[in-house]
Amino acid sequence: MSLFRKKSISSLTAHPEAGEHTLKRSLSAMGLIALGIGAIIGAGLFVRTAAAAAQNAGPSVTIGFMVAALGCAFAGLCYAELSSSIPISGSAYTYSYATMGELMAWIIGWDLVLEYAVGAATVGIAWSEYLNNLLVNVLNVSAIPYQWCHSPFETSLTGVSGLVNLPALFIVSILSFLLIKGTQESALFNSLIVISKVAIVIVIIIVGWGFINPDNHATYIPAPSIFMDSQGIPHNYGGIMGILGAAGVVFFAFIGFDAVSTAAQEAKNPERDMPIGILGSLVICTILYILFAHVLTGVATVEDFRTTGKEASVSFAINKYMIGYGWLAKLVTVAILAGFSSVILVMLLGQSRVFYSMSKDGLLPAVLSKVHPTYKTPYIANLIILVLVGFFAAFIPGDIVGDMTSIGTLFAFILVCVSVIILRKTDPDLPRKFRTPFVPLVPILGIIVCAAMIYGLGWTNWLRLFAWLAIGMVIYFGYSKNHSKLK
Repeated sequence: MSLFRKKSISSLTAHPEAGEHTLKRSLSAMGLIALGIGAIIGAGLFVRTAAAAAQNAGPSVTIGFMVAALGCAFAGLCYAELSSSIPISGSAYTYSYATMGELMAWIIGWDLVLEYAVGAATVGIAWSEYLNNLLVNVLNVSAIPYQWCHSPFETSLTGVSGLVNLPALFIVSILSFLLIKGTQESALFNSLIVISKVAIVIVIIIVGWGFINPDNHATYIPAPSIFMDSQGIPHNYGGIMGILGAAGVVFFAFIGFDAVSTAAQEAKNPERDMPIGILGSLVICTILYILFAHVLTGVATVEDFRTTGKEASVSFAINKYMIGYGWLAKLVTVAILAGFSSVILVMLLGQSRVFYSMSKDGLLPAVLSKVHPTYKTPYIANLIILVLVGFFAAFIPGDIVGDMTSIGTLFAFILVCVSVIILRKTDPDLPRKFRTPFVPLVPILGIIVCAAMIYGLGWTNWLRLFAWLAIGMVIYFGYSKNHSKLK
């Protein structure tokens, strides 16, 4: 059936348009762990932790981090097998095209748009919030007026309504144009960013531990209730549903761990190093995340996160409660802004690669894979992504786009777990440098944990996901199905 026509694995590995080249096997287990830590620690930790505590779980957001890490571990092991079974450069979109067929590949590709594009918008909104912190607390100048740095769906405590988030639109635009020109960060700059982020997390944990107020942890798992946020959206707060909801929210903090699994071609000993790299980086980051969340929810109150703390909760908590450490709040603000910028750049780059691959396959218009004659970058795709991401960043609240990113990625991970089970049945003799252990148990557990987090995110996010997939189906049956290269 045409909906499930597949790309043959032999054609994928032999086709020159796939951009495949021999990669040097140079990464050890420790190298993969370092890669994972650099990819994982980003915007989610500094922004979504407070959101999950405020809306879903209170101090038990730490348990939410454990649940999210478990789902990532199962999905990561499945992702590792796919990346080593189909030895070409590509994403889950490419792997699914060879295992589950064109329709499922389209769904995963469309989900990756949700992950990268909406994720970049989420970080852009957080960048805007921390920019105001930089202006007020570091440079000692006036903040940008509320209406020009918040969406039309947000209202301040003093009753001022937002109009457009100009700083978020600004950073997305600047980084999009940098990508069009082909500007890339050096390895040294990336390394410094990673070191600074990890160092800040450790310093906050060590210093903040002495400022924990035991009263803030007196009720570690709040009683189940419904919390209405500032947009009038209900959230399950407290109890098991609150923890699952928090897991879905903080899952955003783990997005990027699959960078380890995509490096299977470059691992010296994939069979041994891949599980060490994936699970090792997840364990280290999860420990840091749990300690960080424990300190943050112990230093500040849930009410702080619901009102004045918001996205810049870390700097707010330090300034209000950690007396004498104002310098740390300033350092956090500067380093986080730099870290957010690198995360946005990587997400925009990833999104352009997805559009480029889908365009080369005929599922999207050919113009999206058109390369600039001078800069040799898919500039049309970058401009369209700029419009899409810029719209979300400028006009949609951060909580909404952050949860959309999480639910889209969780759904894609479920499909990745399913594809491992399918490939084991349809092509059992395919050479696999790395094999997911205990199949089908591990993929099934991955499906269950990711589905539980989706369930915890609530019906409003389910509707957004269904609406997003419905738009994707209209595009697929209206254009992609008839223009597919495989047809």
